[in-house]
Amino acid sequence: MLQKFDPRNRDILININGKLYPRDQAGISPFDSAVQGGDAVWEGLRLYQGRIFKLIEHLDRLRSSAVALAFQQIPTHDEIIQEIRKTLLANRMYDGVHIRLTLTRGEKITSGMDPRLNQSGPTLIVLAEFKEPVYDKSGIRLITSTIRRFPPDCLDPKIHHANLIQSILAKIQANQAGADDAIMLDYRGFVAETNATHLFIVHRGEVATPLPVACPEGITRATVLELCREHGIACVERDISLTEVYRADEVFCTGTLGELVPVVEVDGRRIGDGRPGPVTKRLSELYRALTACSGYRIVDADEIA
Repeated sequence: MLQKFDPRNRDILININGKLYPRDQAGISPFDSAVQGGDAVWEGLRLYQGRIFKLIEHLDRLRSSAVALAFQQIPTHDEIIQEIRKTLLANRMYDGVHIRLTLTRGEKITSGMDPRLNQSGPTLIVLAEFKEPVYDKSGIRLITSTIRRFPPDCLDPKIHHANLIQSILAKIQANQAGADDAIMLDYRGFVAETNATHLFIVHRGEVATPLPVACPEGITRATVLELCREHGIACVERDISLTEVYRADEVFCTGTLGELVPVVEVDGRRIGDGRPGPVTKRLSELYRALTACSGYRIVDADEIA
């Protein structure tokens, strides 16, 4: 799975601290905390027909992550929404859009690790691109990475931080193995997530997903669990071993960037009959129906026309 350049994004405008820049002129200071140490938090948002799905939940997570990192200044939800709206209107975007929202601690007076050097901040970046869900809906192939997810006492995954080196190393292993993504285990040897998504298995009609101990509190993950409960699909959060993944009837991944995507192979083992299973299909349809009728209205069609 390799994303391709979309020519519609050639002339997009990127919002940095409220100012709009053409993509080839956009940039932040080399003294910014994101450059100095990956000291930033982020969210991925998706725009459906002028509505951002689960926007407030994403902004809540952004704020809670910034609070955990002791950011001295955090924009309000209303301030961030205003900048997202400005960016979408400037780019005439209404549907089929992915938004990467990044909040850094801001600029330092000199290079260094100490947050006390940050005396100008924060930096808010709104990057909106035309981008459809990136995974193949007919199914993807995974391998298991040797890179482990940190436990909460090392680096709590409840902080949705921008230091993604663990994920990048796991993705490199997936690339070298010719797979789409990589499963990452926790330090006890149980499944945490993939390098980019949450993981679900289905066995005898029951949906199971790992506890959010060594993986983030995923918003798409939570939505799937809500859909299961609302529609009478048995579901549970618990430790899951690789053996359970291998012998599952179905496996699927979830995330804002890719929505729900079936997994048809793990470590060379075919999952089920090698095709998207009935529970995965049903949940995908329920999710699609939900995104089609709900979300935070941020732009109207007549504003884009």
